[in-house]
Amino acid sequence: MESILIKTSGLTKRFGSATVVNDLNLEIKSGEIYGFLGPNGSGKTTTIRMLTGLLEPSFGSAFICGYDISKDPSSAKALMAYVPDQPKVYGKLTAREFLSFMSNLYRMPKDISRERAEYLLFLFGLESRADDLLESYSHGMRQKVVLAAALIHQPWVILLDEPTVGLDPRSARLLKDVLQEMARQGAAVFLSTHILEIAERMCHRVGILKEGRLIAQGSPEELRQKVGHGEESLEDIFLELTGSPEDIELIRSLEEVDNR
Repeated sequence: MESILIKTSGLTKRFGSATVVNDLNLEIKSGEIYGFLGPNGSGKTTTIRMLTGLLEPSFGSAFICGYDISKDPSSAKALMAYVPDQPKVYGKLTAREFLSFMSNLYRMPKDISRERAEYLLFLFGLESRADDLLESYSHGMRQKVVLAAALIHQPWVILLDEPTVGLDPRSARLLKDVLQEMARQGAAVFLSTHILEIAERMCHRVGILKEGRLIAQGSPEELRQKVGHGEESLEDIFLELTGSPEDIELIRSLEEVDNR
């Protein structure tokens, strides 16, 4: 498997006269967890949908493991997994049936898929409810089923849009451990999140998007150097790069009041 598993070249998406993603160039390597940050409406979800092939770019290209997602979607999708922010499952299936259904889509041998499904059900603490209909599951439990389904075929590329939404702290920690282990095994993990503490603790590099443009990229330490400070948190860096001067001044004034 080549070392660059996710690549975009001039990736652009327009809706009418509005440019939502503008000339995006990314390279994410094998073994890397990449955090994709930005204010609401900055183009994060649109970017992920183009990477998955759910949206056609207006210009530019996106590659998964060397395959152009627009020209060779079957080859690219066989090597990736996508976890949206709002999990959608077939409510009339059980968790075990849903994992079996997903493994059939990837044409996995039945003995391997069954073993893999049982492991993932155990890993996510779902084995006691594995034969209950998914319509009876809570949002957080459905999210865990979707995560298990995404990992059933051991993808090389994992794309996650706000993956911790609806997860309790224990499940969020488990997700972090699972993603870090997959990165250690050589996968590339691309995740968007609003929880900057997660990005700072988990990600090797982060990219910050503003109004569809990538305005900064690097490790948290490299971004600290970019803004000229050595001790700022990723949250401080994010606000400094994406907020207006008025926003930053207001937040700092509120922090001063809190610290009195």
